[in-house]
Amino acid sequence: MKAIETTATIDEQGQLSLDRPLMVNPNQRVRVIVLIAEADEPDPDDTPDAMVLEGLKEGLEEALAGQTIPVANMWDGIDAE
Repeated sequence: MKAIETTATIDEQGQLSLDRPLMVNPNQRVRVIVLIAEADEPDPDDTPDAMVLEGLKEGLEEALAGQTIPVANMWDGIDAE
């Protein structure tokens, strides 16, 4: 089974409306798991612009200073579940 993560909106009738089309073969049944944030839970996709810009600035400064690692080594030491 293949998993695709995307975002959607639930309308007044309780129907899901995907934010963008899925690029898959049409006319097939799928299983859907809906994850709904709690009222006090922050939206993980709502990173403040200032934080994003700071991260981009730091990354650019590191790249310009030659502080890079080979792509082949990027995942070394990261344990996947």
